[in-house]
Amino acid sequence: MSFPRTRFRRLRVNKTMRRMVAETRLSVDELVYPMFVCPGKQTKEPIEAMENCFRFSPDLAAKEAAKIAALGIPAILLFGTKEKKDAVGSRAWAADSVVCQAISKIKSKTLELLVITDVCLCAYTDSGHCGVIKDKKINNDSTLEVLAKMSLAHAKAGADMVAPSDMMDGRVGVIREALDDEGFVETAIMSYSSKFASAFYGPFRDAAQSTPAFGDRKTYQIDPACGRQAIRQMAADIEQGADIVMVKPALAYLDIIAKARRRFDVPIAAYNVSGEYMMLHAAAKAGLLDLQSAMMETLLSIKRAGADIIITYFAPDVAKILNK
Repeated sequence: MSFPRTRFRRLRVNKTMRRMVAETRLSVDELVYPMFVCPGKQTKEPIEAMENCFRFSPDLAAKEAAKIAALGIPAILLFGTKEKKDAVGSRAWAADSVVCQAISKIKSKTLELLVITDVCLCAYTDSGHCGVIKDKKINNDSTLEVLAKMSLAHAKAGADMVAPSDMMDGRVGVIREALDDEGFVETAIMSYSSKFASAFYGPFRDAAQSTPAFGDRKTYQIDPACGRQAIRQMAADIEQGADIVMVKPALAYLDIIAKARRRFDVPIAAYNVSGEYMMLHAAAKAGLLDLQSAMMETLLSIKRAGADIIITYFAPDVAKILNK
């Protein structure tokens, strides 16, 4: 039918009507909050490049995680920072790493909170790269063994889920086998399957102090021009045992989220990364937009594209709004 019989504005006439017919809804249940942990005690360091974000020592990370759980947010994603670096990133799989310490302390306080850990070497290697360097190149297969050891260390400390973000080929299968062989059959894997070589990671690299000492990550992260390749990599990770697959970043890759949702029946996660987070903060500080409205619209677009899980630094702010 056509105008005047059909009037789309009837379903927009007031807030209650709009709420009733909303096609996409955000929920606290879909949020994951990324947290940075560092060595020390009673330490809370502001991250200069990221508004309202901090590095926490394991003891304070546990207190912060309890606050996150109290907001109804179901999960956190832990990143280790400021560990001693070496050629192979040996602190990544140490039983007393800051991540392992934080896992134990968080789990002792908030058993219902899911603890997910980032599995990658970039914050632990003196090269700043995500794998083991041989002959000035990333050696894919040597890195897999190290990633498996890192995943096992986190699982032994009590992690509910490991999230390999290194982008080495075959790492999901190697990690799954290592976990199963050690009896951690219930430890889930959320794979950064479609992690693009993006310009939007800048603030994070300051937070994690993981800027590469040479070159870049374009030989292992996906070229932004290769959408079909991203879907192929998701399929491969699912076949190897990934329980959840991720698209990172989210906003510039909403098309990939939508394609993945149509293609796969596993949960799809999307990472609203540091550059996307800080763009809104910078624009709001400049008086160019309303931060809260832009934040909610942004996350709604990620959900509308097909994401089941949204990893975002906005999580506490969003939860407070949704809990009203």
